[in-house]
Amino acid sequence: MSYAEGLAAQLSMSRSLFKKTLETFTEEDSGFGPNPDVFTVAAHVAHAAGTVDWFVDGAFGDGWNMDFQGHLEETKAVTSLAEAIAWVDRAYGRAIEVIGSASDQDLHAPIEDPQIMEGQPRGAIVNGIVDHTAHHRGALTVYARLLGKVPVMPYA
Repeated sequence: MSYAEGLAAQLSMSRSLFKKTLETFTEEDSGFGPNPDVFTVAAHVAHAAGTVDWFVDGAFGDGWNMDFQGHLEETKAVTSLAEAIAWVDRAYGRAIEVIGSASDQDLHAPIEDPQIMEGQPRGAIVNGIVDHTAHHRGALTVYARLLGKVPVMPYA
């Protein structure tokens, strides 16, 4: 397995684990949030998807978009779990394509935009994506418990 294939496999596994966790929820849960100041279920999922895009764009695109207020507004505008899951599929699909088709030289090249992960190899974004998505998987399991649901075991 090539380096690119290995990184793409990590992304594929991350997406699978996240989507397995999301099986706990129904569309009716989309708007649930423990209080008005936090993400809803749909917004959590949208935020995770948007962050996958953000990492890919930051390392392989035009650089890091640091307009976090804009990201927040875009995320909170997603009110449907189905819409958020579709974004997850698009974002991970794109990340797997970009990373999986990159050469070793491209993956080992340093990230050019110094705002985030300065000097790290481009392929290192996979760790960020996997870690960030796992963080939101955990938060969503708390939401599931607050809804009286038993979270799906993602590793089964």
